[in-house]
Amino acid sequence: MKLKKRYKRWLIEILVFVLVFTAARLWMMRGTASGVAPQLQGYTLEGNYFDLYKDPRRPILVYFWASWCPICKLQQDKINAIASDYPVMTIAMQSEDDATMKKFMQEQKLSFAVINDQQGILAKHYGIRGVPAAFIIDSENNIAFAESGYTTESGLRFRLWLAGK
Repeated sequence: MKLKKRYKRWLIEILVFVLVFTAARLWMMRGTASGVAPQLQGYTLEGNYFDLYKDPRRPILVYFWASWCPICKLQQDKINAIASDYPVMTIAMQSEDDATMKKFMQEQKLSFAVINDQQGILAKHYGIRGVPAAFIIDSENNIAFAESGYTTESGLRFRLWLAGK
């Protein structure tokens, strides 16, 4: 009898956690871009010009992050690994100047492409309220998936795979 009560209590606690977690994610994602992806263009830290609508590589992961963000630092190696298999464009939101960002990338041994969005202008177009934020954009420039907060590498890879089908 006592064991049954304990399991019932655990089930209730798990359900409450799931509800709170879901509500928090929905709140963070409110106002985030959906449907056709907003235009995204600019020069990377390496000096290469990127235009989301003209780049034929699809699907693509568009990842907003910041050098000061501790969750982004936990995820950066996973984004680096994904970039070796899929097209990835990252946007460093309200981070350092270009020279400092280049040094940060070298020190962290990161090789993914970065557009430095120091003023947060690109992030505003996507409705970003916090970082990290990830968008999977399909071959027709539609946002297939959007996530805010920590996301697993396997979860991002699976979404990229689905967007390519």
